[in-house]
Amino acid sequence: MALLDLLPEYYSKSPQMAVIQGGLNYSVEALEEARIDLYNQVFVDTATWGLSAWEEALKINTDISKSYEFRRERIKAKLRGAGSTTKSMMKQMAAAYSNGEVEVIEDNANYGFVIKFVGTLGIPANMADLIQAIEEIKPAHLSYTFEYIFNTLTKLTGFTHARLSYYTHAQIREEVLSL
Repeated sequence: MALLDLLPEYYSKSPQMAVIQGGLNYSVEALEEARIDLYNQVFVDTATWGLSAWEEALKINTDISKSYEFRRERIKAKLRGAGSTTKSMMKQMAAAYSNGEVEVIEDNANYGFVIKFVGTLGIPANMADLIQAIEEIKPAHLSYTFEYIFNTLTKLTGFTHARLSYYTHAQIREEVLSL
């Protein structure tokens, strides 16, 4: 709504008032956009330039070369990791870093646990950050290992050698291939 519309009717006929209110209207709109942008920084899912404040508060190293979505995942995983560590918390955190389904298998006899990536083929991209997050929240006396899922020879029996020659070894091991 224009500011001129908020004034009494007789001001709308004044060209000087239209110019003054037009200039003020521009400033009010810019202020409203800035207010909305500032409000968005309060929430991890909508923050952009405010992500660095979240990272600083949570003692996460800021890497502006990473995408906003990647940085948001790290922040949310760190927030999930606050408090005492549970199997469910570890599962949620690992799932956030891997963008896939994860199982956490307790190995009480060996004082450890296994994080099994069941919803992602291959090694997830954020492993260094996941390892760092695990180290920050896990009890110090527990060890951990990872289990990954790769394509096996059985899964590739429908392909000819000629067809597979279009893929790299890493793609054959770690990507979903279609016949």
